[in-house]
Amino acid sequence: MAQSFGLGKYNIIGFLSIVDVPRARNFYRDTLGLLLVMEEPPFALVFDANGIMLRLGMAQEIPPAHGTVLGWQVPEINATVQELAKAGVQFERYEGMDQDELGIWTSPTGAKVAWFKDPDGNTLSLSEHPELKG
Repeated sequence: MAQSFGLGKYNIIGFLSIVDVPRARNFYRDTLGLLLVMEEPPFALVFDANGIMLRLGMAQEIPPAHGTVLGWQVPEINATVQELAKAGVQFERYEGMDQDELGIWTSPTGAKVAWFKDPDGNTLSLSEHPELKG
């Protein structure tokens, strides 16, 4: 039986910290193609990420983060990596991970993942999940 309470029925909001506001605006709007909804200086840039609010909080410094802080599930990771690479995105390579020529790693479950950084060093990812297709 489904629960009638809790947060499962609401959209999430993504939060990231940025320092270089003009570079972040250009990267998320022009390179990644997100819709800039509003600018709220000195607080945040607000983007629409396919119906999900993404708030880029304006900070003086970026707190250290471990691992990926934001990712996109895409239907065809190879095509998306190639498209973003043409737009100037550089994909990360990690020692000990068997990544292909595009920088894509295939997990033991068959999911494919590629990582890149935004202008402030936040680690972002793309992933393709064959088990979720269909």
